[in-house]
Order: sequence, then structure tokens, then C-alpha cells
Amino acid sequence: MFTNKPLDNIALGLRRAARATRRYAKSFYFSSLFLPPAKRDAFYSIYAICRLSDEATDKDASLFELSNIKRSIDAVYEGQSPHNNLLLAFKKSVEDYDIPKKYFEDLVDGMYMDFVKQRYANFAELEEYCYKVAGVIGLIVLKILGSQSPEAKEYAVHIGIAMQLTNILRDIKEDYQRGRIYLPQDEMSSFGVSEADIANANLNDNFRSLMKFQIKRARTWYHNSEPGFKLIDKKRERFVAYNMKEIYSGILDSIEKNHYDVFSKRAYVSLIGKIIRSWKASRKLNHEN
Repeated sequence: MFTNKPLDNIALGLRRAARATRRYAKSFYFSSLFLPPAKRDAFYSIYAICRLSDEATDKDASLFELSNIKRSIDAVYEGQSPHNNLLLAFKKSVEDYDIPKKYFEDLVDGMYMDFVKQRYANFAELEEYCYKVAGVIGLIVLKILGSQSPEAKEYAVHIGIAMQLTNILRDIKEDYQRGRIYLPQDEMSSFGVSEADIANANLNDNFRSLMKFQIKRARTWYHNSEPGFKLIDKKRERFVAYNMKEIYSGILDSIEKNHYDVFSKRAYVSLIGKIIRSWKASRKLNHEN
């Protein structure tokens, strides 16, 4: 039986965070299993807060709900002791790993963008959004993994943006149902893809060409992130970075395997696929220069 002691409340919060991560971020959860327990717990508590922020924009919620999350994060950084178990776990993680408040401010700003911006004129606009909702998550993860190199931050942003671009391609159908299209409008026009094509799940040659172009860009962001893995201090944590990259980029391979059909098939990496990609990640780690 749990008591009301803060440590017990933190433990409850960590359990809740782990359940949320396991349910909603299977690839992220799988990679986290290779971390030391304390860092694994930090991953879960941070992810759970990011998940709450994302849910506030993905369901029929008001700005009030996202504002509540923002106020909770502010309270944590102001030194207040939350009554919510999940926030207690979050507070411990940001204190243990000295995670700047600015990262979460940028993240919430990105979530706010989903309320006011449903289309992106060009990639420059989309890149700003991707930085706020995912690039900063790369920076947060880097704080947990650990690196003494200031240069590592740039690469952490790269992999965060790569993952968000992957999400965008995987979730085209779901995002459209929420009223959003993240594909740059000028690129859609250039490839001859209209909003009506997306609405009608029109899997024609133009759409496939657009998807090939977008996948190539995402892979470039993944590739450009790799030099940063060597800047992570410890080998075990470096393996987790390689592993996340290998597994998440596998979603792009799945989209290709499905012949770019993101309307009737959800792209994912199977458990066997994750295991194979983990083996590939270990080989990359062992062949570091």
C-alpha cells in the first residue's frame, strides 16, 4: 500500500508515465528499454508531459486545456510542489537533468500553432513548426542522454525534425481529418497534388512523386543527425540514439513498402523489425571511427 510520501507519489507518476509511453510511443518505448533505469524514468516522465500537450491539440479541446498544461510547467520551474503525481515525476526529471524551461516554452508554442495554423506555405514555415514540437524534444533527450559537446545540440535538433517529418508523412490522413495539412503548399502545387486529392485519398502518380520527395528530405535530416551520436558521452546512451534513429526511420521504409498508401494502411515497424534494426544500430556503434 502506497503512502502519501512524495517519493511514493513520484513512483506513482513514473508508473503512469511508463504506461503512457508504452501505449502511445512504441518505438520510443522500445529504444528506452536499453537505458539505465533513472534515465529511462526521465524519458517516460518527459514523454508523458509532451503527450498531454499533444492531446490538448489533437482532440476537441480548448486552448484552456493547453493553457493549464503551460501553467503546470511554469509552476514546476517556479519551485512549487505539484499535487499531481505525473507532474511530480516531471519535476524530478527536469531537476535531475537540468533541462531548460525554454525547451518546454518552445514546445508549448508549437502546440499553440496547431490552433491557429492549419496550412504551411513552404518548408521554411514547416521547419519552424517542426523545431518547436520536435527539435526541442531532441534537445531534451540529449540532456538526458548526456553530452559535454555544445555541437551535439545541432544534431539533436536534426533528429527531432527528422522524426516529426516522418510523423507528418505517416499521419497525412489523420491530420487531414483534424483539418490540418502539414505538407508545404508550394510543394503540393509543384507536384500537382491538391487538397481534394488528399481528401479523396487519391493515390496517383503525382502523390507518389510528392511522397518520394518528402521521404528523401526526411532521410537527409536523419543522415545529418548521425555525427552527433558520437558526441554523446556514454556508449550505452549512444546506442539508444542510434537505435531510435534506425527504428523511427524504418517508418519511411514501411511507407515505401506500402507503395506510399498512407490512406488505407498505417506505416509502422514490427517488433521483429525493431529487433533487426537494433542489431543494425549495435553494428553502427561498434564500427564508430
